[in-house]
Amino acid sequence: MATVLVVEDDKNILLLTGTRLKPHYTILTAGNGNEALDIFYKEHVDLIVADIMMPDMDGYEMVKCLREYKQNVPVIFLTAKSSFDDKRKGFASGIDDYMTKPVNYEELLWRIEALLRRANINTCRQITIGSVLIDSNSYTVSRGPEQIELPKKEFELLFKLLSYPNMIFTKNQLLEEIWGLETDSDDSTIKTHINRLRNKFGNWDEFQIITIRGLGYKAELQSKA
Repeated sequence: MATVLVVEDDKNILLLTGTRLKPHYTILTAGNGNEALDIFYKEHVDLIVADIMMPDMDGYEMVKCLREYKQNVPVIFLTAKSSFDDKRKGFASGIDDYMTKPVNYEELLWRIEALLRRANINTCRQITIGSVLIDSNSYTVSRGPEQIELPKKEFELLFKLLSYPNMIFTKNQLLEEIWGLETDSDDSTIKTHINRLRNKFGNWDEFQIITIRGLGYKAELQSKA
């Protein structure tokens, strides 16, 4: 099931939108752009539905931040702002679709489905890189007849890095998302798991895990993939 992040400062609209979408998607919620970005970098998010006018950080600035960091997650603005200039500013900021309130939720569902389809988001949470298939249903990484089943944490770490190629994740980000905020694990845990992944996939041409000294890690897709 795909995950939709709903960003809205009006608690009633936030509750209503989340309730209407929940039968079809996993729902995360945030009250402004800052909260949304915090959630986005800690959780897997397939699509964002966001208001524009919100405290602390509005929708325009939120989308601008996402796009500056090369995050291509689909974004739909759901807003009372209906002028041509508002829509132009929204699309210029990097959104994918624009709907005005009051909301027709059936239409919103159509638009979400279309964006997920166009973005090639697989609700089974699979990543394909050349001939490699990373499948979260079985915690396996396959290439032709070759298949490697990974322990849960190793798989989640690899899946996170490969979901956002070239994006640098700090060790703290990876610890918080994969091991949780209350974990007793430390930087050495990340290093150990990275080394295990490199031992298993070091000779695979499709991707490589890179250490960014002093910052963290990122995944690079190789040109021949």
